[in-house]
Amino acid sequence: MREFSTPGDVFNALPSRVVFGAGAVDRIDGEVERLGAKRALVVSTPGRSAMGGRVADRLGSRCIGILPEAISQVPIELAIRGRAKAREMGADCLVSVGGGASIGLGKAIALELGLPIIAVPTTYSGSEMTGFCGITIDGVKRMHQSLRMLAGTVVYDPSLTLGLPVDVSMASAMNALAHCVDAIYTPTISPVIVPAAMEGARAIMDALPRVAARPDDGDARADLLYGAHLAGAALAGGFALQHGVAHVLGGTYGVSHGLSHALVLPHVAAYNAPFAPQAMDRLAAAMGVADVGAAIFDVMETVGLPTRLTEVGFSADRIAEAARITVETDNRYNPGPVTEEAVRGILAAAVEGRRPGPHPGR
Repeated sequence: MREFSTPGDVFNALPSRVVFGAGAVDRIDGEVERLGAKRALVVSTPGRSAMGGRVADRLGSRCIGILPEAISQVPIELAIRGRAKAREMGADCLVSVGGGASIGLGKAIALELGLPIIAVPTTYSGSEMTGFCGITIDGVKRMHQSLRMLAGTVVYDPSLTLGLPVDVSMASAMNALAHCVDAIYTPTISPVIVPAAMEGARAIMDALPRVAARPDDGDARADLLYGAHLAGAALAGGFALQHGVAHVLGGTYGVSHGLSHALVLPHVAAYNAPFAPQAMDRLAAAMGVADVGAAIFDVMETVGLPTRLTEVGFSADRIAEAARITVETDNRYNPGPVTEEAVRGILAAAVEGRRPGPHPGR
């Protein structure tokens, strides 16, 4: 007999408003007005400060300035500094423009100050859909969760992704795909959200090679962003070992966020398949593949992503320490046992770039 119990609070909670379409960012002032805000602080990375400026211009008198300081992995020191600046400037709303770094810094500021968030994602991370945020403290990325970090509005404008370099696009989209894979077997996900994970995975796998082949294809970009939106919804249902390993690689060893997910995703999928066969079979069917881990590895090669951790500076002599940290920070939602031996095996496969093979008996 089927039984489930979804946790309350941040799990499975989604933004109350989503606006999707080319040119949507040009109406950002209306979204701030809907919140009743008058002093919006725009958050961006240094590299996206020009785009942040474009959004600030659209906001006009409703914008009090730009905070172009976001960096990946959200160091706690940056979060503290951002909160202080938001207080000093009298912000009553945050508009986070950019990828996961910008979205994350906005969340980290809101976690303490309780300011409403409008998220304008320009990559495919999906983080904008959740109330989760990884904040790096003393070299370890630790997950935080709060409804204070859940955006009130998410504005998706595919035209903002057209200038995103192909390699960054591919890594970011693999991050989104990781949300779809990691969510389907967690005990915290609502059955209402599971179909979003399935459709998100299908859309991402379909759009990835199209964007890689034609980065200026607006329809392909829109399809990939649609998949990322659904992946973000899936992430709201929870996450397990995939994210645990990736967050250690990023927070402790400095591997870029998208690649930290991409490089271990095929191997975590392969490890978990025997422990969650029904969920993984449904996902494979949705993706139109025979084996999830092998198919993800193959598409990584197709779109030109690295397939070995050594290509991003992570060497085999770090495996034992990374496995220990992963086990210490595990949330116990993974279907397969999260042991140091298991994590060492996953990381060893990722270091060597081994293509996952068929699972015994399948």
